[in-house]
Amino acid sequence: MYPKFQRNKLLSCICLVLGTHTVPFALAQQAPQQEAEEEAMEVIEVSGFRGSLSKALMTKRSSVNARESIAAEDIGKFPDLNIAESLQRVPGVAISREGGEGRQITLRGLGPSFTRSTLNGMEVPASTDGTDSGGGVNNGRAFDYNVFASELFNRVDIQKSPTASMEEGGIAGTVDLYTAKPLDDTGFHVAASAQGGYNDVTEKTDPRLALMVSNTFADDTFGALFSVAMSERTVRQEGFGTVRWTTPVRDGGGVFADTSNTNVSGTANVGDCQNDGVAVDPINCLWTPRLPRPDFFGNEQERLGMTASFQYAPSDAVLITFDALQSTLDNERTMYNFFEMFRSTFSEITPLDITIHPNGKQVLAGRYDGIKSRIESRQQISSTDFSQYVLSGDFFVSDNLTLKALLGTAESDARSEQYRYNMTNNTPHVYGFDFSNNANVPTLEYGYDTNDESLYDLSDGRLRATDVVRDNDTAKLDLTYYSDDVVIKTGLAFNNRVVSYSEEQINGFPDQASAVGFTQPLPYSDFGNGFDGPLDRFIVADFGQIESQLLDKTWSPRSAQSWEVEEETLAGYLEFNSEYDIADMILRANFGIRYVKTDTTSSGFIQQDKVSITNGYSNFLPAMNLALDATDEMVVRLGVSRSMTRPSLSSLNPGNPSFSYINGTVSAGNPFLDPFVSNNVDVSFEWYFDDEALFAATVFYKDIETFITSSTEERLVDPAYLPFIDNDPQYDPQIALDPRVVPYTHNVPVNGEGTDLRGYELIYQQPFTFLPEGLDGFGVVANYTQVSSGEITGLSENSYNFTLYYEQDQYGARISANTRDDYITDYSGSNGNAEHGTTGPTHVDFTAFYNLNEQLTLTLEVINLTDEYERLFTTGDGSLDLMREYNHTGRQFFFGARYTM
Repeated sequence: MYPKFQRNKLLSCICLVLGTHTVPFALAQQAPQQEAEEEAMEVIEVSGFRGSLSKALMTKRSSVNARESIAAEDIGKFPDLNIAESLQRVPGVAISREGGEGRQITLRGLGPSFTRSTLNGMEVPASTDGTDSGGGVNNGRAFDYNVFASELFNRVDIQKSPTASMEEGGIAGTVDLYTAKPLDDTGFHVAASAQGGYNDVTEKTDPRLALMVSNTFADDTFGALFSVAMSERTVRQEGFGTVRWTTPVRDGGGVFADTSNTNVSGTANVGDCQNDGVAVDPINCLWTPRLPRPDFFGNEQERLGMTASFQYAPSDAVLITFDALQSTLDNERTMYNFFEMFRSTFSEITPLDITIHPNGKQVLAGRYDGIKSRIESRQQISSTDFSQYVLSGDFFVSDNLTLKALLGTAESDARSEQYRYNMTNNTPHVYGFDFSNNANVPTLEYGYDTNDESLYDLSDGRLRATDVVRDNDTAKLDLTYYSDDVVIKTGLAFNNRVVSYSEEQINGFPDQASAVGFTQPLPYSDFGNGFDGPLDRFIVADFGQIESQLLDKTWSPRSAQSWEVEEETLAGYLEFNSEYDIADMILRANFGIRYVKTDTTSSGFIQQDKVSITNGYSNFLPAMNLALDATDEMVVRLGVSRSMTRPSLSSLNPGNPSFSYINGTVSAGNPFLDPFVSNNVDVSFEWYFDDEALFAATVFYKDIETFITSSTEERLVDPAYLPFIDNDPQYDPQIALDPRVVPYTHNVPVNGEGTDLRGYELIYQQPFTFLPEGLDGFGVVANYTQVSSGEITGLSENSYNFTLYYEQDQYGARISANTRDDYITDYSGSNGNAEHGTTGPTHVDFTAFYNLNEQLTLTLEVINLTDEYERLFTTGDGSLDLMREYNHTGRQFFFGARYTM
């Protein structure tokens, strides 16, 4: 059993971590009288990155459930530039990056929609637009962390095992974000930072500024805090893509018209190659890039975030807090690509020379006649406006009873305007590619002057705007009763969530038989410099000329494509917390049950008729967490729980299906989806073998009883939708698969059978204070996660994190590496592919500081030190690794200074 001195020392550590005014009021009541022990207590204060690690470690140790934390070293000083990139250091967390910046997280192998995120105690929505080829506006449950600047936060908790008092919604876990509070650190404080970020691809320097001011008044009974963070970011993503691979017999556009004179090198290993039951030349079954193309994605991004926090504590029994946060993320994206069109046109193409890959299944190099080409230029102007207001109160009702109340509202409005102009060379010509020297970037042969604008038309302008508005309103009431033997908690929580999706379009774009006068060279003369392979500059659309001469920016609603889903939840819980002395050990126990009722109303359009469908379900969610303080150094944990994740609100859309005419797919919603429900077991062993040191091993298992899957069916589109398709500006007969004659793949989410997920985590953390002076500033933080499951998207079987740091009072530095295995993003694939996936990246970041004095610090940070490339792939028949996108964004250097007082 812990000695009384050890218990009090632990409680004191918790107070230091959480702040005097945010600790539950009865914590002091639970602690024994300290007096003489406090006089003997040795307090060792650490700062810097090591200090933030120490705070997080104490939070983890004191928790009953499985929990990780990231703590700011000081108010407004978070360890990373992006919240998602900080989270990737946590065991079990992997992130997805877009445009070189973290956007969403995967926790213990489960994708972003399975992790619930809260801000200052309430669940929040946050949608942003994508910044690369793979991302669009998020209209699901996943949280986009890039909407916020990291300087706005001072703590993040990752709850891996639930408690009954914790709101439901995250099978993977819950991420709790906290902004700074004025009574966390009384008195007057100022923190300011300024950085310049330089990117070695764009060769531009962007500013990043942050300011926080806080003060307390009236004998520290009232406090006010204001913070603002602003950043600009210019990024260019350059590379090569194929937009998936396909085969003539799978693509829906017919097989090669004539292969009698094709020069073939190598042997095809494709079995009995048939098309509609008729044997054809085996080269019709070889995987070929659909749209081989050089790619450019440019983003000019501005982010502004502001917080305000007011706290009033007129007595030790009352604490009132009002928090407000507003954030805007504006991005102007330009996308250019120049591709040769194999998709749906194989019957018009004659293969001249084919070199078969040694695997016998794909084309390694090819030369063809009859190809047509297209230049696609897109401008996407997007903005996200986020706001949240939370009023909360902590009340010490009596010696044994506390009351906590919360009332909050949050809104995220993400709008994206998309201007897409296509210029097509419809004259058949010769084209060749060769992947022999580089599996990701081929050498190319063009049979014409690709930069002659007179060869192209401007016959397709697809102009669309989407708006995703997500609203959350929350009301919570929690009662806690303290006795000598047990702490009893009970409460209610009400949430109202609404997601609204709408579309607009600009009609009547005047087609031009010639693109002359509407083109320009790709507006970056250094395109492709430093890229791993050849990239040739090409002509693109001149947005200014097109919009000034041809475009009338009058947006018309596409009412039939709009939908809205409203979800109301009411939950109640009862939870018990207690401690037991067992054979000189302390067992901390937490157990309880949560009941929640969910009602949904889904509205949309079928043709022009509006429909509204209701659904509802209830869930009982028991949870038990045990933490055994076996020795002064060892903690053993057991968590057993039942959790749930509700279906994505966007998948409940009952209205018109969404068509991808180029890929020949149809996606529809299902308002009768049930939630994902999981039974979970966590067992961990934590050895705190030295000050600020930890070695831990965790084994976890999730039995997911119900899992939403996609029902896939190949069939012709319902004729009732053909008039709608014919009038859809997004339908281009030149490149679309004709829904009258080509079967489309219909995907509908359905309630499917469950699956299970199992894995383990290893953590090692230690400052090397035992080394001789001069070397005792070194330390390490490392973790490894292994996860296995069935067909779950976003799951990397292995992921690793490693940080080596060195800190002294005046200076310090750290280098961090993060890697994850390849992961599948879509098991249904398209164009005949079994799956779509992403190559697991390895990201290396570096940071250093030098304290000029107690107030002023100079900083250097390098993001993506090794210029890691992003690589997407498809698997063909399930056994291949076919490059889909391969590009890079370069290294980002941040030089700056930080001032505190």
